[in-house]
Amino acid sequence: MLVEEHAEALEADLLRHYGVDLLDWHRGRLSSRRLAVLVRHMPRDSVLARALHGEAAEWTVGDYLLASAVDHLAEANWMFATVNQDEEAEALEYPTPVPRPSGGAPEDGSAQPGGQPSEDAERRDTRPGPSELLHFFA
Repeated sequence: MLVEEHAEALEADLLRHYGVDLLDWHRGRLSSRRLAVLVRHMPRDSVLARALHGEAAEWTVGDYLLASAVDHLAEANWMFATVNQDEEAEALEYPTPVPRPSGGAPEDGSAQPGGQPSEDAERRDTRPGPSELLHFFA
C-alpha cells in the first residue's frame, strides 16, 4: 500500500502542500477518500513523486523538448562540420545526446523489452559518411 511504503514522503508532502497531518487519517479526522484525492493531485515537485518516479518526476515535457532540440542542433552542427572539412581530415566524433532520466523508455525506441536493440535502431545507428552527407546537401 502506498501509505505504508512511502509514509515519510507522503507525510512530508501533506504537511508541506496542504497543511494536513497524515496522523489525522489514522485518528479518523481525514477520510480515505480525501486522502486519496490529495495524493492523486500531489504537485509534480512533491517528495512522493520523486520517491515513486525517480529523476523522471522532475522532467517536464518542456525539458524533454529542450533536450531533443539540443540533440538535433548538435547533430546539425556535426553534419555541417563533417561536410565542410578537408577530405583527408579525420572523421569527427558523432555528438553525444543529452542524458535523459534513467528508467524511462528510450526516446527513439532503440531497445526492445529484452534489452536488445531493434533492427530499426541498428539501421539508425549507422551514421552517414561525409560523401553521403555531401550528396544529401548537394
